[in-house]
Amino acid sequence: MAAPVLRFVFFSCFHLFLSSCCSVSAHNFSLYRQASILVSLKQSFDVSTSLSSWNETNYLSLCSWTGIQCDTKERLVVSLDISNSNLLGVISPAFTELRSLLNLSVAGNSFSGTFPPEIHKLTSLRFLNISNNQFNGSLNWNFSSLKELEVLDAYNNNFFGSLPLGIVELPKLKHLNLGGNYFSGKIPVSYGVLKELNYLSLAGNNLGGFIPGELGNLTNLKQLYLGYYNEFQGGIPPELGKLVNLVHLDLSNCGLDGPIPPELGNLNMLDTLFLMTNLLDGSIPPEFGNISSLKSLDLSNNRLTGEIPVEFAELKELTLLQLFINKLHGGIPHFIAELPNLEVLNLWQNNFTGTIPSKLGLSGRLTVLDLSSNKLTGLVPSSLCYGGKLKILILLNNFLFGSLPENLGECVTLSRVRLGQNYLSGSIPDGFLYLPELSLMEMQNNYLSGRLQDEPSKVPSKLGQLNLENNRLSGSLPKSIGNFSNLQILSLSGNHFTGDIPSQLGQLKHLLKLDMSRNNLSGRIPPEIGNCLLLTYLDLSQNQLSGPIPVQITQVHILNYLNVSWNRLNESLPKEIGAMKSLTSADFSHNDFSGWIPSTGQFAFFNSTSFVGNPQLCGSSLNPCNYSNTLPLHSTDQHYKSQVPCKFKLIIALGLMVCSLVFVIMAIVKTQSMRRRNLKLWKLTAFQKLEFGSEDILECLKDDNIIGRGGAGIVYRGTIPNGEQVAVKKLLGISKGSSHDNGFTAEIKTLGKIRHRNIVRLLAFCSNKETNLLVYEYMPNGSLGEVLHGKRGGYLKWNTRLKIAMEAAGGLCYLHHDCSPLIVHRDVKSNNILLDAELEAHVADFGLAKFLQDTGTSECMSAIAGSYGYIAPEYAYTLKVDEKSDVYSFGVVLLELITGRRPVGDFGEEGIDIVQWVRTNTNSSKEGVVKILDQRLSNVPLDEAMQLFFVAMLCVQEYSVERPTMREVVQMLAQAKQPNIFQPQ
Repeated sequence: MAAPVLRFVFFSCFHLFLSSCCSVSAHNFSLYRQASILVSLKQSFDVSTSLSSWNETNYLSLCSWTGIQCDTKERLVVSLDISNSNLLGVISPAFTELRSLLNLSVAGNSFSGTFPPEIHKLTSLRFLNISNNQFNGSLNWNFSSLKELEVLDAYNNNFFGSLPLGIVELPKLKHLNLGGNYFSGKIPVSYGVLKELNYLSLAGNNLGGFIPGELGNLTNLKQLYLGYYNEFQGGIPPELGKLVNLVHLDLSNCGLDGPIPPELGNLNMLDTLFLMTNLLDGSIPPEFGNISSLKSLDLSNNRLTGEIPVEFAELKELTLLQLFINKLHGGIPHFIAELPNLEVLNLWQNNFTGTIPSKLGLSGRLTVLDLSSNKLTGLVPSSLCYGGKLKILILLNNFLFGSLPENLGECVTLSRVRLGQNYLSGSIPDGFLYLPELSLMEMQNNYLSGRLQDEPSKVPSKLGQLNLENNRLSGSLPKSIGNFSNLQILSLSGNHFTGDIPSQLGQLKHLLKLDMSRNNLSGRIPPEIGNCLLLTYLDLSQNQLSGPIPVQITQVHILNYLNVSWNRLNESLPKEIGAMKSLTSADFSHNDFSGWIPSTGQFAFFNSTSFVGNPQLCGSSLNPCNYSNTLPLHSTDQHYKSQVPCKFKLIIALGLMVCSLVFVIMAIVKTQSMRRRNLKLWKLTAFQKLEFGSEDILECLKDDNIIGRGGAGIVYRGTIPNGEQVAVKKLLGISKGSSHDNGFTAEIKTLGKIRHRNIVRLLAFCSNKETNLLVYEYMPNGSLGEVLHGKRGGYLKWNTRLKIAMEAAGGLCYLHHDCSPLIVHRDVKSNNILLDAELEAHVADFGLAKFLQDTGTSECMSAIAGSYGYIAPEYAYTLKVDEKSDVYSFGVVLLELITGRRPVGDFGEEGIDIVQWVRTNTNSSKEGVVKILDQRLSNVPLDEAMQLFFVAMLCVQEYSVERPTMREVVQMLAQAKQPNIFQPQ
């Protein structure tokens, strides 16, 4: 019996051993096969180091590869997540062989081409995220087999055509995001059957038609986004009031008109309602008072009328209320002050009357208050900063009167205060000007009186602008003004200040503009002003100043405006002022200057009226010199009038000719040397799938193909083998081996990822040791500047110009607000706005100027800080640019579109640019705008022209802090077809 038992035990163990071996072998084969699929997928990428673990040799560790998750039992890949991995290239359909896949995310890369329609093979797939790539195509997949899909996120790609109808075959779909693409047509009525949806975004497409009421059937929906770039007809369907589980509703900026349906008041779960920047009219539905959970309500930039409903008193959770740019009237209800959680209240530019609620701010939560440009009267409440959180206080352009609350001087959180254009009186509260976070203080055009307190122990280091002009302030100026270390703008004109100008002003190293005109200041001009090396504007006129002009002022090499008229200044005019090449405007009139007016340098360009009212001053046509009584102060000046002897002219001419020949010979030698040199080691970095290589790009670099030259480089038009046209920019001033190369190459790769419908697409970057080439999509209609100022300018009708303005603004807005970090263009101009075959605008050359500036090699100002006529005033002060400098330049472009004139050179007087000309020739009236309109235009809607003009003038405000952001510009331009809604403030 023992032998049979032993045999049975032996064969049983042997069978188990074989089964185990076969199982292990099958298991390993499965891992190897899955690894092969993933490696095949990886081969279609331009791979970064993030996928270095994807290697067939270590297939046994497949489940620990980057982005891979397996189930614990069978070790089958169930999740593939390679999001935000800095990957390029296309997606191979190989991954669809991973039939156990439940979750797939490739979001946040730069994949292009079509996403594999074979996705339908993954019948178990639940989660699919392909957002923030460059996929294109129609998205008409076979959805019928994806019955388990719960999440489909295709946000921010290049998908086009109609919205896919097959999506309605996904019975379990809960999250659908098709926003940020190019889908057109209407929203399918059939989308109303997706009953499981809790998230739906179709925003940022080109959709039109009516919003289907059938969307009201999606009663599980919690978030709905339909606005931005879409342009719907009609109004908001009342059926949306059936979405009782909705938490967030955003229908902003999509052309909706008509009244707001009261049915939206049924959305009891809503915490955010955004309907701003539409054409909505009528009154605000009182039913909104039923939405007790509402936290954020923005109805701004519409045509709403009537009063704020009393039912809003029930909105106890409200933290943000924005109703600005409407036609609302009546008083600001006192219950607004009693909303316990209110933090932001923006009601500016309406027709509100009455007083500001006296208890506003008592909740202790208020951080932002803007009630400007209304018809409010009464006192400024003392409770505004009760909780110590108020940061922004803007009440300008009302009818407020009385004294400012003393406790404002203790509101240490305040950063921005604008109280100008009111009837405020009394003294400035102690400490108000010395608040530690204050960056802007405006109280101009009031009736403030009293003295400015001297507080030497306080150092308000953040205050950049202080405007107290046109008040009744008196007494001497405090010496502690020197503690305002970051002050850039100081306006004290039109007051009753007396005494000396404090020498401590010389400590203001960042001062750009100083205006102390129209006071009773006496004594001498302190020579310490010469320490303010960034000063460009100095006005000390209409005071009682005496003594000479201190020669130290000439140390301020960028000063371009100097006015010391109507004082008691004496002695001679410093001849050194003539060497101040930046000084384009000066007024020395009505003083006691004597002697000769220097005839050298800038003195020769000053208007003769700059010297009137100085009886003892001679040398101009107004004051002919009496040689018998007056000795020339600077007799050496006369030597400059002597002529150069002819022999020296001949020598100079010969020298110039020799230099020219040398340069020609050197150029020929260099050209021949370059042609002989074998340009090897070209590296091509593609930002999407390309059908050409570096050799095709190099073929474009022929003189016959040059279509443009600028500070950034030479632009060639080329045709690649498949017949497609591209634009190739050969950059000047940055070589591959320069010390700036690493940062440059990395940044170019960042620029290559930027995608927006109104930004020229960077296709590739080609470089060797000596040359950098950028390959862009070609724009057949050239630049806006070429078209507008050329023979075809008459074909740019008003509607086309308005469209171009909105499209270019959208591109810049994307650079400023949707890129991280933001991108400052630095050279916004009409020649950098390119037009495609349909005359759609595309912003070009964004971000390049930074590198030309950093290398210090470019001699063209347009390459490093903008182009002449477009440069913001602060560049002269700080030699720096930021996003507000771009806004100024864009304002100049808007003025070009309105007037048809170039930024400079079209105004009959040297030195006059389009901004100065427009300000001189208009008075913000229709008649003034008509006077500057391009004469080639006909049938221009004047209300639209006024809107565009007002936006342009806001953009070109002298002080950058007063310019809007590009996001605000986009919103305001969207209102260009809505007359009389926007007025500048």
